[in-house]
Amino acid sequence: MATINFLMANKKSIHKNPLIERKVNIITMGCSKNLVDSEQLAHQLEINDFKVYHESKAPQPITIINTCGFILDAKEESIAKILECVQLKNDHKIQVLIVYGCLAERYKNDLIKEIPEVDAVFGSNALESILHFMEATFFPEKLLNRKTATPQHYAYLKISEGCSHQCAFCAIPQIRGKQISKSIPTLKQEAEILADQGVKELILVAQDLSFYGFDLQKNLQLPTLVDTLAKIDALKWIRLHYLYPNSFPLQLLDIIKEHPNICHYLDIPIQHISDSVLQQMNRKITGDEIRKLLDTIKSKIPDIALRTSLIVGFPNETKKDFQQLADFVQEGYFDRLGVFTYSHEENTPAAKHLTDKISTKEKIKRQEQIMDIQHNVSWRKNQQKIGQTQQIIIDEINDKYAVGRTEFDSPEVDNTTIIQTSTNINIQVGSFYTAKIIGANAFDLEAEII
Repeated sequence: MATINFLMANKKSIHKNPLIERKVNIITMGCSKNLVDSEQLAHQLEINDFKVYHESKAPQPITIINTCGFILDAKEESIAKILECVQLKNDHKIQVLIVYGCLAERYKNDLIKEIPEVDAVFGSNALESILHFMEATFFPEKLLNRKTATPQHYAYLKISEGCSHQCAFCAIPQIRGKQISKSIPTLKQEAEILADQGVKELILVAQDLSFYGFDLQKNLQLPTLVDTLAKIDALKWIRLHYLYPNSFPLQLLDIIKEHPNICHYLDIPIQHISDSVLQQMNRKITGDEIRKLLDTIKSKIPDIALRTSLIVGFPNETKKDFQQLADFVQEGYFDRLGVFTYSHEENTPAAKHLTDKISTKEKIKRQEQIMDIQHNVSWRKNQQKIGQTQQIIIDEINDKYAVGRTEFDSPEVDNTTIIQTSTNINIQVGSFYTAKIIGANAFDLEAEII
């Protein structure tokens, strides 16, 4: 196996570390946008003759951790993973440990000081710097190519970087900067490359899909982009994640109706429904405007599945504010729902100007109450699906059953559909099948292929 010398950056003295085997394990923490960054890095390393693994079960000589620094829980998970790898390094199972990404962007000096076992620390958007550190060549003409970490049949397409909103609770603009959109021709080319590799389901992600393109032409270009991508024949499903409600382009609904390969699924993080809380969050939308938007979407596309994210325990969230939110969730607008408890994030407007006076215990209680309500909503909605016929894509197969999803479910975060494999049909991962829903609970469906 070929070996490589490394310059140990971020140390007081620069020295050579000889005979490091060219095997790299990339560990990705946090969101799908981070995963895309890791996939880009993996491809660049592969064309530099490294053997690259995503989330290798066995330790590799070179380990790169792409960290998340969005909220407290994510930061703690990233730190725990770094310390786990430090122990592997102390046990001589890892030779070089590199940390980059959002956590490193926010706390680079702290990481260098507090965890000296880490050989190099890089912030976000540091692809070229990491390659230089590893004595590898940067190939800018290959940036649209990735070594995907997902199953071959689906992949994420990050359409923009950063965020130009100034939500009071969010540190993303500080970490990633203002929104920078990729051009439509560039994204079309990247999508075609993925389709040529066997991708059938393309999942569009960004901090805010709704605002896509405004930095390029001062208008919202998501409908044009989606219309362009939907014309790529090999893409059977196109899924849209993270559309802020305050800039939602209504023209998109007509595009979704026009193209059968655009999933009837939207992820719209509303965060709250109380006007008081929304105003303090600087969300630039009211509760009534959110309801009007959701009603418009459902009137245009009645079978659409909606996913959202909420925050409970935001500073000054009263019991009345919370009850408004709980009642709203009970109404059943959302098929899928995630709830975060608020945490102060350094240098955000909320941390600077508001007092985090709601106890952790109370935040968790509110979180659990919302999830209990949504559990009942999800159960009711899933029961209504029994007897329906739907298209299912298969994600994995084991000895007893296959695990798939409907167009109303995104991978990793939504419902799965369980299909018994004791049939005469040769079920294949990544293939689509027509199936009848025969059973359901709150978070899973059971189906049989017909």
